[in-house]
Amino acid sequence: MTMKQNIFSSGILLALIGYALFSISDACSKGLAGQLNPFEVAFSGGLFGFLILPFIRKPEESYSDIFATDRPGMWVLRAVSTFVSTAASVMAFMLLPMPEALSLMFLMPFFVTIISVTLLKEKVSGWTWLSVGIGFLGVLIVLRPGVRAFHLGHLCAIIAAVANATSVIAYRLAGNNSARLSLFGSSLFGPLIGDGLLMLGHITWPHGLKTWAILFGYGFLAALGQLFMMLATAVTPANRVALPQYTQMIWAVAFSYLLFHQSLDMWSFIGIVVVTLSGMLNWVHQKIRFERMALEEHWQHRHPSSSAIRPS
Repeated sequence: MTMKQNIFSSGILLALIGYALFSISDACSKGLAGQLNPFEVAFSGGLFGFLILPFIRKPEESYSDIFATDRPGMWVLRAVSTFVSTAASVMAFMLLPMPEALSLMFLMPFFVTIISVTLLKEKVSGWTWLSVGIGFLGVLIVLRPGVRAFHLGHLCAIIAAVANATSVIAYRLAGNNSARLSLFGSSLFGPLIGDGLLMLGHITWPHGLKTWAILFGYGFLAALGQLFMMLATAVTPANRVALPQYTQMIWAVAFSYLLFHQSLDMWSFIGIVVVTLSGMLNWVHQKIRFERMALEEHWQHRHPSSSAIRPS
């Protein structure tokens, strides 16, 4: 059980690093607001992401495995959903304070749950519904419908959440036989092709070393974060690796205050706290569930003849 807990902890650490890299990447995209077209910024995510491929490819794999998949429909769905999510999230971060945009993107578990129940006919625990419901309440507090104006930035953040949820479902339906390069490649080619086409009429050549550095930081750090997430899921189940994503809110609040000088009003702050607490509730539930499963496995190993008995 101790070894399993160490593996769990290492996976969480890798995930924390991955989410930190995602947050810095998001800050880079916001830093480019007013300088470059959002689609051009999202395009760079696919372009600079190719620099990570040599670190992902196994010695026996070919780069052509990027397109190797038993379910091409899921590959295309992942590519399209990644294209939509990157374009929408870049625009949301450019138009909204980072914590506000991120709080709406945290609707992703809500949409994953809805899709899982309605389309995949999966069973969802009451605790999961409670956590999702609290998160949705937090988002409503942030938005305050009827009190605040709902504009393009909010819509883009919600679209990004739906697209990310679709991508999660596509990964799940792809099965375990898809090559790692294939899973990663679909997330590169989606923005590369989709955002590349949308930016054609609005291409602006980046001026200055600082702009190039920020643009590179957005694309490369997002891809590097994805690499860390893949490493995390290699040692820890994906449902547990997703739990630390709420640490992104800490990064978002810090960047909003320190880098972009955008403060939060009281109700937005309360809503963000509620959204974050919903994730913490799910975290605690999953941790307790994991420890109980580990205890049961240890019990069964010590007492194989009484495998039907479960410790309370």
